Amino acid sequence: MTAGAAAPDDAPADDAPSGDAPSGDDFVSRVVSVVESVPEGRVMSYGSVAAAVGSRSSRGVGKVMAHAGSDLPWWRIVKASGHAPEGHGQRALEHWRAEGTPLRWSRTGTVRVDLERASWSPDVNLSDEPVDPFG
Repeated sequence: MTAGAAAPDDAPADDAPSGDAPSGDDFVSRVVSVVESVPEGRVMSYGSVAAAVGSRSSRGVGKVMAHAGSDLPWWRIVKASGHAPEGHGQRALEHWRAEGTPLRWSRTGTVRVDLERASWSPDVNLSDEPVDPFG
């Protein structure tokens, strides 16, 4: 999807302020790589994706998802609460059910991913910074 084009109905909308997101194709490619690596039935939060690429900008991840999300398994990237992106709960639920993603239902019928059972982390850190294997 090109910048400035409307997000498809199936992809999260861009509601993140523009000043907080990191820029650059390298950040975008690292985010895309992490998102593409999330297996079926598992999820990562926006913040976890940011951490995996060496950033603290969950909003930056949101901006990448808003522009490239329709080409990615966007339903596998959730809010820290386990909820789907705003306005995409029903479509996300369809994907989650099809993939067998562990879910939690509230008494009012609200659904979210059971993060305790469904959270996933990539095996590699895709940040530019070296990782200290000893902590």
